[in-house]
Amino acid sequence: MTVPIEPPRAERADAARNRARVLAAAAELFRGRDPRTVTMEDVAKAAGVGRATLYRRYPDVGSIAEALLGEYETQLQEQLLRGDPPLGPGPARGPAPLPAERLAAFYAAMVALLEAHLPLVLGADAGAARLTVGSYQFWRAHVRTLVLAAGATDDPDALVDLLLAPLAAEVYQHQRERMELSPARITAGLTLLANRTLG
Repeated sequence: MTVPIEPPRAERADAARNRARVLAAAAELFRGRDPRTVTMEDVAKAAGVGRATLYRRYPDVGSIAEALLGEYETQLQEQLLRGDPPLGPGPARGPAPLPAERLAAFYAAMVALLEAHLPLVLGADAGAARLTVGSYQFWRAHVRTLVLAAGATDDPDALVDLLLAPLAAEVYQHQRERMELSPARITAGLTLLANRTLG
């Protein structure tokens, strides 16, 4: 006997309202102070929800930041997969962008994302945690593909994480706040790295 598969249930209206309140409150907290100091209690209080309600959906502050950041990262992932060159692969006809050009474009897009959403990235992907999130695995697969296409090394796995290391949120925060480098200067340095490594 075949058991009919039920479609996923739609989110209840009150649950949707609570989720929106939590995300809005967390975004405000992340903007106002170091996201790494924000606690679940802070978020619950700012959102006006009980801690049980909060923990039912989000196990920790990092998961809240990931939910906020996910939309922006999904847009970038779509551009990498199907967008116009040099960030995307380009149309089937015509010359494909060189791996170094695509890596430089990826760096520029990531600088733009970090500049716009640094508090969220610090909250979601701080420290070693950034190496385990799904978005990092996507970036890693993309850069590994470019390294292979460029024929830059016989051991791409030894190089990929090094090429992604400059995009760590803490590095970007240091460059912007302590070194007072502009996004344009950071992008220029990363473009040089892309060209020297894969060019």
